[in-house]
Amino acid sequence: MPIELTSQDRDEAINSLKLYAETNLAEPLNTLAAGLLLDFFLEEVGPLVYNRAISDAQARMQSKLLDLEGELHEDAFQYWPKQRSKRR
Repeated sequence: MPIELTSQDRDEAINSLKLYAETNLAEPLNTLAAGLLLDFFLEEVGPLVYNRAISDAQARMQSKLLDLEGELHEDAFQYWPKQRSKRR
């Protein structure tokens, strides 16, 4: 699944790459070069990051499912105890 950015996100990423190059590298990047570099990162490294995020989300969801009762349990017959505590 290719990673696609909105045009606004792409513009911000390109500007960030240009600023990074200007600050940290001997040669600045023009917009075309930064865009090509971004495309390379998205195609080459993007899937690695994406897959890791999916794996992390899956592990978190499995953890929550294993403790579903602990996560979502609600005690019954709590109306009157709540009313008594409000009156105090």
